[in-house]
Amino acid sequence: MTLKDRVKTLAQERGISLPALESELGFGNSTIVKWDKSTPNADKLNAVAKYFGVTMDYLLNGENKDSLPLTTKDERDIEKIINQTKEQLLSQEGLMFDGDPASPEAVESILAAMQIGMEMAKKKNKEKYTPKKYKKD
Repeated sequence: MTLKDRVKTLAQERGISLPALESELGFGNSTIVKWDKSTPNADKLNAVAKYFGVTMDYLLNGENKDSLPLTTKDERDIEKIINQTKEQLLSQEGLMFDGDPASPEAVESILAAMQIGMEMAKKKNKEKYTPKKYKKD
């Protein structure tokens, strides 16, 4: 199944046509139809994935459709941990990164990597430990 076929199937499940979907997402006419011959940019692919509540990996490869999204509470928990870590990193004197004193940009890079890792870990744990009766079909 191609990317366009997966999007078309998801649209049919929602009862929306491809032209209506393109209009809803602010895409040009026949944008999705052209995905048979070309790969969309990441922004458009991400917009479609968010619209249908699936992963970009599912759209591209047909894998992992039922990834459980992070809840608002999950996002708040991650943000709280990141903010605490940031305060600790910035309050320490002599913090080094790659042999040099850590710049604010280096600290932000560390925190961004931590956030991505925490989000991935939360999603994996949700998939692994959420009972089937609480998962949406």
